[in-house]
Amino acid sequence: MAVWVLGGRLGFRGCLGAGRLLCPRFQSRGSPGVEDGDRPRPSSKTPKIPKIYTKTGDKGFSSTFTGERRSKDDQVFEALGTTDELSSAIGFAMEFIAEKGHPFVEELEKIQCSLQDVGSALATPRSSAREAHLRHTTFETGPILELERWIDKYTSQLPPLTAFILPSGGKSSSALHFCRAVCRRAERRVVPLVQMGETDANVAKFLNRLSDYLFTLARYAAMKEGNQEKIYKKNDPSD
Repeated sequence: MAVWVLGGRLGFRGCLGAGRLLCPRFQSRGSPGVEDGDRPRPSSKTPKIPKIYTKTGDKGFSSTFTGERRSKDDQVFEALGTTDELSSAIGFAMEFIAEKGHPFVEELEKIQCSLQDVGSALATPRSSAREAHLRHTTFETGPILELERWIDKYTSQLPPLTAFILPSGGKSSSALHFCRAVCRRAERRVVPLVQMGETDANVAKFLNRLSDYLFTLARYAAMKEGNQEKIYKKNDPSD
């Protein structure tokens, strides 16, 4: 279970994004059948820690930021889950990248934060959103423009691409190629929501640009580490 907050979500199961908790169902619950007056009162000096499990999704439904209950296989949650998977894949890739001391690890961390904002926008379906919801979750163009600047910076340092390349080039590069593939899937999940008018078109634009960034960065990482990229060659049946 994950609870969406302003500017992100409670952790992608872990880390509280900026803003107040938006989903009132995320709170500690006492034992069933115990009256409020019979429960022990927590000490004022002891912080109340909410439980990670709430059991409210046990029947296969979950809540959006707007409070709407939808099936967990709804297109909104498919898009949210794939965005979560993308952030996790980037986090995994960052471990290899940090070991090599690449400075662009900071860019990837910033992208993970932007993906939190993507999640907030996705968790706010426009068909059930009020103006107050949209003010907090609109996805701006700034992160898209920043990705374009980064892409141009790395492209200017790379040799021209003259053939199809296979995911390769060492651990950092291969992990980034994997992130690119997950990013494309996230984009495919988001596009129908944009076409239905349920989410901001900038979300799809960001994911489209992010996949280009991840591809470019994978090539750049291979070059900086001195690793050879594998080139696609059509299989010859006669060989």
